[in-house]
Amino acid sequence: MEKKGFTFWSIFVAIILIDLLTKNLAESYLKDKTIEVIPNFFNLTLVWNKGAAFGILAESPEYVRKLFLIGSSLIAAIVVIVYFLKSKDKLSNFETLSLALIGGGAVGNLYDRLFLGQVRDFLDFYIKDHHWPAFNVADASISVGIALFIFYELYYKKRSIIKN
Repeated sequence: MEKKGFTFWSIFVAIILIDLLTKNLAESYLKDKTIEVIPNFFNLTLVWNKGAAFGILAESPEYVRKLFLIGSSLIAAIVVIVYFLKSKDKLSNFETLSLALIGGGAVGNLYDRLFLGQVRDFLDFYIKDHHWPAFNVADASISVGIALFIFYELYYKKRSIIKN
């Protein structure tokens, strides 16, 4: 396996393992309690999310919710993997990292949706009474991966084209 493939698959699998490990720890240790990590800013608290980001679709009929959420997670993972495999020779290390973060995160949440019917979230950031929706390592990985990919495509790649 070439270096870029090794990097992609290592990060991809590491994200899945870290996500599932932290979710299992959260489920074990946070069942009936919240741990205040940084007062008035950050807690560890277990939240079961039946919906998508920000609880979207949480109140939809179960068959609609499952079909949409499992389908979208599966499609995201497949698209990332296929895109990487077809484009790996043209991708920068930055793009490879971004795709691995997105794909690993998609599979981490897919696991929860397939086997638990909902996603375990536990990272709770807030200021006073204003809480950002709780999230997990997979969510953070997807968000960071997308942000890095967009940044690279819109800023760095454009800039390197101008220099050439």
